[in-house]
Amino acid sequence: MFPFTPRHVSQARLYLREASKLLAYRKDIVAPQIIHEVEESIRNLKESLITGDREVVQAKMTALDQVCGKLQPPLRDGSWKENVEVFIVAISIALGVRTYFVQPFTIPTGSMQPTLNGINTEVTNEPPPNPLVRILQFATLGRSYFDVLAERAETIQSVDEKHRFGIPLGLFTYTAIKTTAGSYSVGVPLASLAKDSRCTPGRQVKPGDIIARGYSNTGDHVLVDKFSYHFAHPEKGNVFVFNTRDIPTRENLYNPGSPSQFYIKRLTGSPGDQLRIDPPNLYINGSLATHPSLQRVMSGTLDHPKNGYRGYSNGPEHSTFRNLSSPKNTFDVLPRSYFAMGDNSYHSSDSRDWGIVPERNVMGRGWMVYWPFNRHWGFVN
Repeated sequence: MFPFTPRHVSQARLYLREASKLLAYRKDIVAPQIIHEVEESIRNLKESLITGDREVVQAKMTALDQVCGKLQPPLRDGSWKENVEVFIVAISIALGVRTYFVQPFTIPTGSMQPTLNGINTEVTNEPPPNPLVRILQFATLGRSYFDVLAERAETIQSVDEKHRFGIPLGLFTYTAIKTTAGSYSVGVPLASLAKDSRCTPGRQVKPGDIIARGYSNTGDHVLVDKFSYHFAHPEKGNVFVFNTRDIPTRENLYNPGSPSQFYIKRLTGSPGDQLRIDPPNLYINGSLATHPSLQRVMSGTLDHPKNGYRGYSNGPEHSTFRNLSSPKNTFDVLPRSYFAMGDNSYHSSDSRDWGIVPERNVMGRGWMVYWPFNRHWGFVN
């Protein structure tokens, strides 16, 4: 190619070369009339290059491009196929991101409160607000209202927790209220109604009486960083997520062979650490824990919470765990393992209960709360 060849001439020669290739490729399966039109357009473009007039050459290129379109068969359902391809590519990218980079996770319980909220319910006397307010509160706070009124004079016979579709997961759990005249359904777990004395077996109600009324806030929705732990080991103080495969949690003991659960806790012990708890304090290798997040948990006590934190405990208020169940007990973290504890130490089943978290079970680090838009929204500390 000569260095001073005009651009339109170079483009025309490229058109001629590609058109000739396409014609040779499709010549045996297209109509003779189309072949004649293409050959005529190629000849016209070649003749226009003799004079080299820019406008003439560009016009002939346009004509050749249009007639070459006849060499290609029309695509049946082209737009439908394109949409399917876009959808498949989008799904593939989403699955790739979920597998290797970031995955959403919902906090189901209160074991990490007040750092992260699980699903929680409040009992109220006032009726739910108008539908617009309810929609707004659900969008921002993840809040859902329930309001069950007696339809007739009846007596509450039983209040039981049920699982929709036979699936024992919090997402499908509801409370069934059976009365002498029928039954009612409340879309919250039984434990959420425990403090509502109106929903008690034996209570007699009249038409219009409140059986259950209040609202339920969804647990914090967290994005889990699955990428950084490929390059660095989990560190003390991290809020991290792991699966419970081969860990003797209560779910695994009560339902052997059931699918692995995902837990979110705070990493309090690394391989080789020796731990001891003298409420409200956590000691690591004989010294008071120094990480800011661990000190925040230790800042309050059971009787005098600080910002919701009540310190570390040797177990629940009215029972004990098998590990660190006394201020005199210590626990040595094994190699390639971690010790995990909930920030709500008095109401958390964690490594004090079922032992260490193997390194292979670690899924990623709790990165940020993306919904609902409450005071926890933002990066997890």
